[in-house]
Amino acid sequence: MKAMVYRRFGGPEILEPAEPPVPKVSVDAVLVRVRAAAVNPADACLQAGALDDAVETFFPVVPGWDIAGVVERAGPGAPEFAPGDEVIGYVRGEVQRAHGGFAELVAADVRTLVPKPAGQSFAEASALPLAGLTAYQAVVHALAVRPAETLLVHGAAGGVGSLAAQIGRAREARVIGTAAPRDHAYLRSLGVEPVGYGEGVAGRVRALAPGGVDAVLDAAGRGTLAATAEMVRPGTRVASVAEPGLPGVTDVFCRLAQEDFTAMAALAESGRLRARVGGVFPLERAADAQRAHAAGSVRGRVVVEVA
Repeated sequence: MKAMVYRRFGGPEILEPAEPPVPKVSVDAVLVRVRAAAVNPADACLQAGALDDAVETFFPVVPGWDIAGVVERAGPGAPEFAPGDEVIGYVRGEVQRAHGGFAELVAADVRTLVPKPAGQSFAEASALPLAGLTAYQAVVHALAVRPAETLLVHGAAGGVGSLAAQIGRAREARVIGTAAPRDHAYLRSLGVEPVGYGEGVAGRVRALAPGGVDAVLDAAGRGTLAATAEMVRPGTRVASVAEPGLPGVTDVFCRLAQEDFTAMAALAESGRLRARVGGVFPLERAADAQRAHAAGSVRGRVVVEVA
């Protein structure tokens, strides 16, 4: 089995090819042939050792939490899936070991998988799990966005922000999104009203929503909430996925909840939720994929194509 692994903490340069054994499949697990795996900021943090105080690591590690692939075999306690089923998975484990998506095969707990949305490529579908779950839990649970409300999304063209904006639109809310000018056409294609970043952003938002907004999601960080604080009126709900610990702001951290995962995937199945993929790299160039992601030079998600 081909895979990319790291045997110590570091950056993209420590990734190396390996041939670990085919994963064992427990009673309630599924063996998935990975077709694509998305690159996430969390993967980079773990690989760099930034979370070593909180997460046990056993080397070598196969990185990659987000996968899309095809079921090879299902354990007897996993009747939900059968060989040939197309799935997406959030295969985050309690410990880091040789179980990630930068490999031809991965064994995944049945609770970490849902059917792949039809009509989406494996690359697009692989970019949904972590970012999509985060966006769904922010918009639906933390902010409880309702029809006819106005939702302001900072970083609306990014991985989480673009999905949050689409989920807001699916909930029949008006969505205003801050983004760089080069991404405004993309936001308009999602039904989002774009606003430029930078000096004067509060005034530009106020021009669109003179009475303020009902909910704000910060998917950008870097002091963005402070720059638009005047748009927050009494009763406005504010959440952040980018800058934790701010007073009066609900922090959102992705949690694997199967009900949410299923609901998020159903939105994608219906055509109302789609990740933007900006770069696809073959497995042997996984380090380049990580570099491209870190540099922010790709408009859209970066994906490793495995098979």
